[in-house]
Amino acid sequence: MVVARRGAFLATLAAGLFGANAAHADSPQPWEIGFQPWATPVMERVESFHNYVLMPIITIITLFVLGLLVYVMWRFNEKRNPTPSKTSHYPVVEVLWTVIPVLILVFIAFKSFPLLYFADRAPDATMTLKAIGHQWYWSYELPDNGDIKFDATLNTEATGDKRLLETDNHVLLPINTKVRLLTTAEDVIHSWAMPSFGVKLDAVPGRLNETWIEIVREGIFYGQCSELCGNGHGYMPIVVEGVTKEKFDAWVQQKKAAMNGGTAPTAVAQNAAN
Repeated sequence: MVVARRGAFLATLAAGLFGANAAHADSPQPWEIGFQPWATPVMERVESFHNYVLMPIITIITLFVLGLLVYVMWRFNEKRNPTPSKTSHYPVVEVLWTVIPVLILVFIAFKSFPLLYFADRAPDATMTLKAIGHQWYWSYELPDNGDIKFDATLNTEATGDKRLLETDNHVLLPINTKVRLLTTAEDVIHSWAMPSFGVKLDAVPGRLNETWIEIVREGIFYGQCSELCGNGHGYMPIVVEGVTKEKFDAWVQQKKAAMNGGTAPTAVAQNAAN
């Protein structure tokens, strides 16, 4: 009976933990130490670079330094060395601790340059999303889709864990479509950051910064401004929905109708809602 209860408790705990992560995987999680699941090719490469280049190097260096500390504490303690060495220079060691870190950094740079160039921009992007930072909200423009413009501010009516991540207007983007992302700002420096996309792009007044996004799966993705921009900095969330091309087109028609002072056709509005 006790074993059965313990098994049921563990099953419930696992369901609560892993089920919650599955349902809310594209937003920050309590005690999260890894990346959010990637949703773009750029973030896939970032995660791969972290897991297969940086982590092995960091692990080896950490274990080496730990082993060196333990060895030095054991080998050169006062009991074993009542008369300490007065050596002040050791050219071989000094050369090694200079050359080896340089070689490690060169290797990391060699591996990172392709990723930096890959994430820089997409010359074959088929649409553009412009994000403009304000104190303290984001406004968006889609010049290739009827020059749609709208603001996205913190949804003050939201409740629960995502109450500081929800916006009153979501940005919808079609999946499997290369989107050029442009950022700028109207007052101070902001930063458009979306962990699942591998994007953290500064929005600088008087300047356009560029990168690209290609969402590979449907979902709702949460981000925030990541550049300290004043007392409302913590209230500048970003919400992007990856949707099918059909839902995106319906949403565009709905936005166009709202901008023109009318209402979207019933069929279009219903498709956008679905």
